[in-house]
Amino acid sequence: MASSIDKQVATYVQGAEFGDSQIKEMMAKELKQKLVEAESENRPLRVYCGYDVTAPDIHLGHMVILRKMRKFQDFGHDVTFLIGTFTTLIGDPSDRDEARAEALQEEVKKNAQTYADQALKILDPKKTKVRYNYEWLSKLTFAEVISMASFFTVQQFLVRDRLRNRYEKNDPIWLRELLYPLAQGYDAVFLKADVQLGGTEQLFNLMAGRRLQEAFGQKPQVCLTYPVLVGTDGVQRMSKSTGNYIGVDEPPEDIYGKTMSISDDNIMIYFESLTDTSVEELKDMRNQLAHNQVNPMDLKKRLAKDIVTQLYGEKEAQEAEEHFEKVVQKKELPDEIPKHKASSEKIPISRFLVEAKKVSSRSEAYRLVQQGAVEKNGVRVTNPNDPVNVGDIIRIGKKGGYIKST
Repeated sequence: MASSIDKQVATYVQGAEFGDSQIKEMMAKELKQKLVEAESENRPLRVYCGYDVTAPDIHLGHMVILRKMRKFQDFGHDVTFLIGTFTTLIGDPSDRDEARAEALQEEVKKNAQTYADQALKILDPKKTKVRYNYEWLSKLTFAEVISMASFFTVQQFLVRDRLRNRYEKNDPIWLRELLYPLAQGYDAVFLKADVQLGGTEQLFNLMAGRRLQEAFGQKPQVCLTYPVLVGTDGVQRMSKSTGNYIGVDEPPEDIYGKTMSISDDNIMIYFESLTDTSVEELKDMRNQLAHNQVNPMDLKKRLAKDIVTQLYGEKEAQEAEEHFEKVVQKKELPDEIPKHKASSEKIPISRFLVEAKKVSSRSEAYRLVQQGAVEKNGVRVTNPNDPVNVGDIIRIGKKGGYIKST
């Protein structure tokens, strides 16, 4: 049994980052102890991750943690997919330089259903509990909130980079933002969580959950945080608002094509975060890339096929690969493609089309994108601000033809 527990710890901790080696060591030690205790009590661990529903779709950035949750399920533990139908209304400043606009309640409800449906493409539908934190957070009294607030100081909050930067610039910090960690921390209390997963920028909020659990007489949860995934632009975190995302519910050929567009520098990050490639093989891949012993495109094709297989199956992944090879790898492209040198790196595709004189205005470009008439590297573009990189091949409609960015 000890070997099984060691294997679990290694599986869950692989790829986790805390920005502090001592915290990582402490969490790994506590995790092992919780597994030992749970085994002696003949019960599974209670594991969860919460997601605020600021957009209607889940992307590969979310998939990083969902895959880890699936590992807990595979080892027989209880997993809760928590949707922040209440915390979304507050707004979390952890990953924002500016205060998030308060989300509309109806939009939150609508997005929550989409999140649940898409998350179950990765989690085991038969073993997943889907909960909504409006259920319990909306029932807290003012007295209870004040009581929880007594366990924290304002200084603890202002130590965080995002809030401190705004404070130093005299930008507004809304009181409701300081209450966000209390709300998320109470989720852990209500769920009696043994383990909570999150992104690295969420560590403060997860640790707040530990503090509140102790205040409520519970054993503190283990916090496991993982790095955020860089988007297809190779710079910013993956986000639908920046157009650099790969949605888990997109068509297989789109997921495949967008994965092929990631920068070579991020190939290993994607392999580590989104596949089950062994540590030994990852090390070998990294070495081959460093010594130019492998074509990065070959690795990206393997990566893209792996991701599509996870979300749709082997048949669909094979068809997506064939589509990419047929459309993008110059098998059905014109022999001569007009070229245009963009005025800047990662130029929004709407502006690129205007510069290349393929459309008369950005509003026309926006309209074509909304109609699904624009493709980049064989993948339909859904965001008019999608960045265009050197070497990208753009197609406009059936008669608009192709143009290559140089």
